[in-house]
Amino acid sequence: MTKKIVQTAGRDQLGDFAPQFASLNDDILFGQVWNEATIDSKTRCIITVVTLMASGITDSSLKYHLENAKKNGVTKAEIAAIITHATMYCGWPKGWATFNLAKEVWQEDAATPSAKDQYQASIFFPIGDPNDAYAQYFVGQSYLATVSDQQVPIFNVTFEPGCRNNWHIHKADQGGGQMLVCVGGRGYYQEAGKKAIEMRPGDVIHIPANVKHWHGAAKDSWFSHLAFEIDGKNTSNEWLEPVSDADYNQLA
Repeated sequence: MTKKIVQTAGRDQLGDFAPQFASLNDDILFGQVWNEATIDSKTRCIITVVTLMASGITDSSLKYHLENAKKNGVTKAEIAAIITHATMYCGWPKGWATFNLAKEVWQEDAATPSAKDQYQASIFFPIGDPNDAYAQYFVGQSYLATVSDQQVPIFNVTFEPGCRNNWHIHKADQGGGQMLVCVGGRGYYQEAGKKAIEMRPGDVIHIPANVKHWHGAAKDSWFSHLAFEIDGKNTSNEWLEPVSDADYNQLA
């Protein structure tokens, strides 16, 4: 059963100043005509929008009826086709004016950015591509972007919430190691036998060579850090066991 349309705008806005007009608006136009059952509410909305558009009325009243059309099931594709068709008969400027209002009304139907896109918009460096080459050494999804491949190699490593890499060691006979600079979100760095260190944007971690450690995101936050590879003699990476869920879940 179609829900009965009830309108009080006339009395709310003009009840004291023009009570007869308020009654005609609320009781006759909306109370009777809009509730007449021969044509459905969606069709009435379309007729009203086109009538106002053709009359050159492109103010708040047209926006109201566009919003009403949307509530009664007119889709963004349908309203675009309706306005385009009516424009051919009532004029280009009226079409433009109506489209400007319709874009506001249907704007919320635009695709909601993904969590990844929203996070990318919050940081300066690119997230990059899925870190597939090293996926076996991570719990969860990570991403890798090359920032510099000359002079000093720099990579932006991004971790989805809950993602972390395995315990590992940057081996070197001399020099070596790694430096991390947090550039987004919140995460952790931990050396074997020590408490985990929380990392936030601007925090810097210096990782000596031959030290067992891991780093990754907090459970409820994305996390990105720049990784600077330090030159050394006979450098290599040794990947070890994953960080246990029990140890990771203890982190605040």
